[in-house]
Amino acid sequence: MQSLRSRLIIGLIRNRHLFKLRLKPEVIDESFSVEEFRKEVDEASRKAKMPKDVKVEPTAVENMYAQWLIPMGAPEGKVILYIHGGGFISGSCLTHRVHVSKFVLGSQRKALLFDYRLAPEHPYPAAVDDCVTAYRWLLQEGYSPSEIIICGESAGGTLTLATLIALRDQGIPLPSGGVSISPVTDLTCSAASFVTNFKKDIAPLNSWSVWTQYYIADNDPALPWLSPQKAELSGLPPILLCVGTHEIHLDDTVNFAKKAEAQGTEIKLMVWEGMVHAFPILSPLFPEAKKAMMDICAFIQQRLDS
Repeated sequence: MQSLRSRLIIGLIRNRHLFKLRLKPEVIDESFSVEEFRKEVDEASRKAKMPKDVKVEPTAVENMYAQWLIPMGAPEGKVILYIHGGGFISGSCLTHRVHVSKFVLGSQRKALLFDYRLAPEHPYPAAVDDCVTAYRWLLQEGYSPSEIIICGESAGGTLTLATLIALRDQGIPLPSGGVSISPVTDLTCSAASFVTNFKKDIAPLNSWSVWTQYYIADNDPALPWLSPQKAELSGLPPILLCVGTHEIHLDDTVNFAKKAEAQGTEIKLMVWEGMVHAFPILSPLFPEAKKAMMDICAFIQQRLDS
């Protein structure tokens, strides 16, 4: 049964428009300003405090700004390559380092977080190329594939899957595993859950159409590195998928899991009743998010230590 605390907090997030004195939720359309949205997210992120037990070390990954997030006592040679979310149009080390700190503290493994190129200025395949570049950089730095796990949420969950497919297709040694939270796996956004769940979820209304189109641009959304569900899914490392039953991305996540498992990839699918988009990063605000985060961190430890 869904906890009362999660109902309360998710309800507040779902009705966040009321705190801005708006009677109706914002609907993303042609008038949407990417620049203003990024400014709002950055301003809010600057107010968030990093945990004292996580050290932040800025670095450069080729031409990308990046940060190492290192918990006290983390072992050498074990790393989470974290791909941030943000609808393909936003997100950075600034916006996500507090979120990623929860993964590094829970798993006691350090993470590399990096600023990949964003749409609409840099549509597909820029983000996938940057994710592959970050992975190859880790290999060049001396990490073995078995010492790396790729993780991401939302758009970062999509890019996690796309990166694993791209690495396999290019013959690059694969990491120990992947964690994909609330991914969109078919960028046509035509799955039934986009219709049945849009009032239950917390994703901005119609963002799945406008933002994904910024990323797709003039490309065919059926391309396998764009829509991972369209790819051949054999020969991938073990993958954990996490999604809530109230998400617009529910069907995309479940359908990817079914296809990947049928084609021989080891899949761990976590479907949480009543949960919404990318809910684990809300840990420890309510029990379901806290438990999901614990389960994800246990998977990270298991894959990096296997």
